[in-house]
Amino acid sequence: MMSVKSRVLEIMEKNRSKAISGQELADYLSVSRAAIWKAIRSLKEEGYQIEATTNKGYLLMDNNDILSGEGIKTYLQPEYQNNPVIVYKQIDSTNLEGKKIAAVGTRHGTVILAEEQTEGRGRLGRSFYSPAQTGIYMSIILKPQKSLNDFLLITVAAAVGVCRVIKKLTDKKPQIKWVNDIFLDNKKICGILTEAVSNFEIGMVESVILGIGINVKTNENQFPEELREIAGSLFSEGITRNQIAAEIINEIMKLSENLEVKTLIEEYKKYSLVLGKIISYNKNGEIYTAKAIDINNQGNLVVENEQGETYIIQSGEVSIGSGQILGNSKHS
Repeated sequence: MMSVKSRVLEIMEKNRSKAISGQELADYLSVSRAAIWKAIRSLKEEGYQIEATTNKGYLLMDNNDILSGEGIKTYLQPEYQNNPVIVYKQIDSTNLEGKKIAAVGTRHGTVILAEEQTEGRGRLGRSFYSPAQTGIYMSIILKPQKSLNDFLLITVAAAVGVCRVIKKLTDKKPQIKWVNDIFLDNKKICGILTEAVSNFEIGMVESVILGIGINVKTNENQFPEELREIAGSLFSEGITRNQIAAEIINEIMKLSENLEVKTLIEEYKKYSLVLGKIISYNKNGEIYTAKAIDINNQGNLVVENEQGETYIIQSGEVSIGSGQILGNSKHS
């Protein structure tokens, strides 16, 4: 059962910029005025900017940008309103937490978010810089309806979903660097990490943990020095992180439940940062160079070397630029 504080926050999130009297809140929730006052005080202590005006009531200010389940659910589609949304002030990693709770059983569409990660992780074992109150760090637990051994399409769907939301909420033009990085103005603003929880007895994937980290309002000087040239932020006025997170959840849930592969790949290719460009690729410790020419229906990158030979890159990381020419070794 929701606490009075959570219910007050839920009502205020749904009525942003509109004053609601303490008596209205008390009557609606069937509690005392004192209980409302206590809830408001507690919310203020957590950092919510709530203005109390004589004869009008309590007003949740527009510039509030604190992640909350109540705020996120304000923007969720009706069919996802009952999805569990768990928000932490600080956590080691939302993906690690997602794997823990998926292993003991949780429902499809459960979402874990944090204001800060102390051990945020990216692909290939790298760390993901996750400072407090500037980004969206979340994991969505998906339960495949059938055996799912290829997670690449889930990553592809997530990248498309994030790009759709950025286009919908801003006037910006996101691009995808294969396979899982979202760029704005040639700087990375988002990374995606897909992991699995498997049942080895039956040889099936039981859950997919889809981790998404977005720099929303991280200033350049907040990034470690080694990231300042390559990392950026979304920076969009008038949009809260709750709204961005909710819209991404809406898109991911919709896409994951109806993976129309051909349509999805075509949309993914439209956002591609690498197609038509010379890219470098690490294979067995050597750097090769080729031209990125296509993305196939499995989400793999198709490249062509100077001799006109084509190869399929199924995993790993690419960068835009040249190195050694891609040779005759099989890259598939």
